[in-house]
Amino acid sequence: MRRLLLLVASIVFVDTMFFAALTPVLPHYAADLGLGKAGAGVLQAAYPLGAFVGAIPSGIVAARAGVKRTVLVGLVCVAATTVAFGFAEEAWQLVAARFCQGLASAFSWTGALAWLVAAAPAGRRGALIGSAFAAAIAGALFGPVLGGAASIVGPRSAFAVVGVGSLALAAWAAATHAPRPDEPQPLSTLVRAFGDRRVMIAFWFVVLPALLFGTLGVLAPLRLSDLGFGALAIGATFLVSAALEAANNVVLGRASDRYGPLTPIRAGLVASAVVAALLPWPGNRFVLALLVVCAGLAFGTFFTPGMTLLTHAAEERGLDYGYAFALVNLAWAPGQSGGAAFGGAVAEATRDVVPYLALSGVCVLTLAGLWRFASSS
Repeated sequence: MRRLLLLVASIVFVDTMFFAALTPVLPHYAADLGLGKAGAGVLQAAYPLGAFVGAIPSGIVAARAGVKRTVLVGLVCVAATTVAFGFAEEAWQLVAARFCQGLASAFSWTGALAWLVAAAPAGRRGALIGSAFAAAIAGALFGPVLGGAASIVGPRSAFAVVGVGSLALAAWAAATHAPRPDEPQPLSTLVRAFGDRRVMIAFWFVVLPALLFGTLGVLAPLRLSDLGFGALAIGATFLVSAALEAANNVVLGRASDRYGPLTPIRAGLVASAVVAALLPWPGNRFVLALLVVCAGLAFGTFFTPGMTLLTHAAEERGLDYGYAFALVNLAWAPGQSGGAAFGGAVAEATRDVVPYLALSGVCVLTLAGLWRFASSS
């Protein structure tokens, strides 16, 4: 189990490292290519949009061909598209490379997490998901470092290293045993899961943090840059945020197993509503950086208990875990891309305060709806 956890943690680490590497260099691309906030939002949104397109195909491959083949397809394609991003020189090339990398990552994420959960005892599922997600956040932690390095040594060299690492992981996965599905499930099994209220509640708690992080990932780097932070300082801010979020997810996984997933979710809703309402106001770069760190800690509270809730609901329905984690990509991707594109466009048309306060209100409404659901269950 430990070897499998290490493999899965390494896979999600590499994926999220490249995803987060754009954050500190986003102001550079926005300035050089004249993207503006809306264009920067489109660039940020391309990756999760690709993950959304790849979500159902990745679930089908995992449910029918097995988790190992799904992971191998994802890792090889991640390597190719990461290198392509490093060599891109025009806006459309950057967007296309990010889209294809997101599509490929849907396969590696779906396959890797389904592989882990299928082998996990039910009583340890939250802890193992929390540990894997902590590794993903560690990747997000090192992503800004990679982005900062790319601004110094050049994107070609920096992103080529990630591509090589992805190929090495593919070789490791190929040498690891994985069971094949006994009886492949038809796609209709996944479609019927959308009629389950428990599945939809879990689905929302993957959408919501993605919306919050998508908006933060566009507006916060641009605002920090306006206030005087360079790429390395922006990367350091998100580095600290991700470090705390990674540690928090290990705790959240254990809390989800012990107290149930809804307890940490309620705490996250309160914290996220407060932080989102505060984010647009600071005029001091250091105060804003502190709030960005707090935002990462608050917004990241949902993922581990939300995924734990989803796997429990999937197991009760007899849904293949490949389909369950395809649902995760279906939930995360539109949230992340919608938060990035909508947040950037609305902020450019109005002010940053509008998308931030709208998301704070969504958190408050979700908390009210969750209390109603709990009291009626």
